[in-house]
Amino acid sequence: MNVSGERTFAAPRSAVWGVLNDPAAMAKTMPGVQSFDVHDEKRWTANVKIPLGLGGLKMQIDMNKTNEREPEYAELDIKGKGVGAMLSMKTSFELSEVDGGTAMKWAADVKLAGPVGSMGQRVLQPIVNQQVQHVLSALDRQVQDAVAGGAA
Repeated sequence: MNVSGERTFAAPRSAVWGVLNDPAAMAKTMPGVQSFDVHDEKRWTANVKIPLGLGGLKMQIDMNKTNEREPEYAELDIKGKGVGAMLSMKTSFELSEVDGGTAMKWAADVKLAGPVGSMGQRVLQPIVNQQVQHVLSALDRQVQDAVAGGAA
């Protein structure tokens, strides 16, 4: 399942880049994070409980930054394992300066295997879209907090 979109932030590109490349800040944008470990500047692991309708799916998610061109572009390779499900996702974002802030184009190719994956795209697409909106809203809050903190 491919998802993509654009988001504009009322913040300089350096602030948006900083949040997107700060594992602790990114952990705050992910729904259901129970723990988060930073291995180095390119690799992180999160233990999450992904909200899926009536229950949640517990997964260990490994994130690996595979490509970056600071301060404009990065790619991540994400693998997740949980009881009855496997997640594979490749995601990227591109930042550009616009009047009054920063524009971000993002894309993700999400693959789920196992019983959860067998629910099909028709069922999973609204859930994925809801989670993406949650992450983008949380990202916006983190960026605004970073800008406010930098101004203090």
